[in-house]
Amino acid sequence: MQLDTIGKNIRKYRLMKKFRQEDLAEKAGLTTNYIGMVERGEKIPSLETFIKILNALEVSSDMVLTDVLETGYTVKNSILNEKLAKLAPEDRSKIYEVIDTLLKHSKQIAP
Repeated sequence: MQLDTIGKNIRKYRLMKKFRQEDLAEKAGLTTNYIGMVERGEKIPSLETFIKILNALEVSSDMVLTDVLETGYTVKNSILNEKLAKLAPEDRSKIYEVIDTLLKHSKQIAP
C-alpha cells in the first residue's frame, strides 16, 4: 500500500488552494513541520488530524485517498468524467482517441 500518496494528494490540494504549508498548518491547528512531514510521507496523520486537514483544505477524504483505496479508481473515473463532460465534443473525441491508443499499447490483463 502506498501511503505516501496521501501526503502527495494533500500537497496537491494545498497548492490548488494556493496555500503555503504555513497557511494549511494554521487553518488545521497543526505545525508547519508536521504538514511537511505528512506531505513527504514521513508521517501518516491520525484520523482526527486527517479530518482537520481535510476540513482546512475543504476537500473530501475520497479525493485525498483516491490512489490508496481499491475503490479509488471509481472516484478518479467519476472526476475524469466530470472534466470530460465540460469539454467541447471535438476535444473530448481527441482525448478518447489518445486513451484508445494508450490502451492498445498497454499490457492488458486477459479477461
